Amino acid sequence: MYIGINMGYIATLFTPAQEIEFAQEAERLGYRSLWVGEPYGNDAATVLAALAACTKRIQIGAGIFAIPGRTAAMTAQTAATLDWLSNGRLLMGLGPSGTQVSEGWHGVPFAKPLLRTREYVEVIRMILRRDKPLEYHGETIRLPLPGTEGKPLRLIMHPVRPAVPILLAALGPKNIELCGEIADGWLPFWFAPEHAATLRAPLEAGARAAGRDPSAIDVMVNVIVHIDDDLARARNTMRPRLALYVGGMGSKENNFYKTLVSSYGYGDIAEQVQELYLSGRKAEAAALLPDELVDMVTLCGPAERIAERLHAYQAAGAHTVIPMFETSSFAERMSQLQAFVDIAKRSGCVTLSLD
Repeated sequence: MYIGINMGYIATLFTPAQEIEFAQEAERLGYRSLWVGEPYGNDAATVLAALAACTKRIQIGAGIFAIPGRTAAMTAQTAATLDWLSNGRLLMGLGPSGTQVSEGWHGVPFAKPLLRTREYVEVIRMILRRDKPLEYHGETIRLPLPGTEGKPLRLIMHPVRPAVPILLAALGPKNIELCGEIADGWLPFWFAPEHAATLRAPLEAGARAAGRDPSAIDVMVNVIVHIDDDLARARNTMRPRLALYVGGMGSKENNFYKTLVSSYGYGDIAEQVQELYLSGRKAEAAALLPDELVDMVTLCGPAERIAERLHAYQAAGAHTVIPMFETSSFAERMSQLQAFVDIAKRSGCVTLSLD
């Protein structure tokens, strides 16, 4: 099992120079991959280009490119360019986002997300292969656009790799099944090792239906981390972000994280957390989250406790654990970066990527 690092919401707390220092230190310490997302702040591609320029061997991951924000062709161009800039180090995470971001930010209807993801991935792979000019006659993507002067085109540049690894950020069973069918990897969030068999079942079913070996699909788990000798304080550090996801992500009717927490057996609590959060009582919502749930979906507390917990992720089939540190200062963030490597070494189940 390897470790990556999720750089969180870039351009919100730290300077560009600090982000570069953080990335270079992660590479030096043996983290295998760097991940950057793009909710509705920074875009991921620009940051990944900067990270590619200041690092040498660490993989750079889009975690994730939001499908509604780009055409499939633009994503393929971006992937080919980033892979070229990084000399073949790109990991391309994709996801349909949610209703509020898709429709409220990008102005793109959140319709048929499964079909759209399938067709989007197919088009990207066709473009990167460059085996013929692009023609695609799907339901959500049609190229060239019928009834226009558009003509089939071929990517001008020659990609470093004709098949950049594609990973899907999937939460619901149908999305996870699609991931098993078509993707090179799965990027789960709020993954509970105790529920691994249930979570992985659709992934394995999708892979088998497509004639694939489920073990060949990389499972790269994003997890919020806070290392602190005081377990109670560490849990309390986690609670506000968990409350945000359960209570405030998506709409009241469509919150994927609330649905996931409910599947873990916390449906009643999830309802109460959402009601409190949406009514502005955020501190009460956070306080309502039980210790057991915090422990299940995060890595927090003393070093020896987290080291032991890493074995649970390995047993659950994780190929990579990707921490996102819950910190407020750059000094603390750098300290946690080093401390997590020390924990990984202590666990004995992590391979570091060192020269």
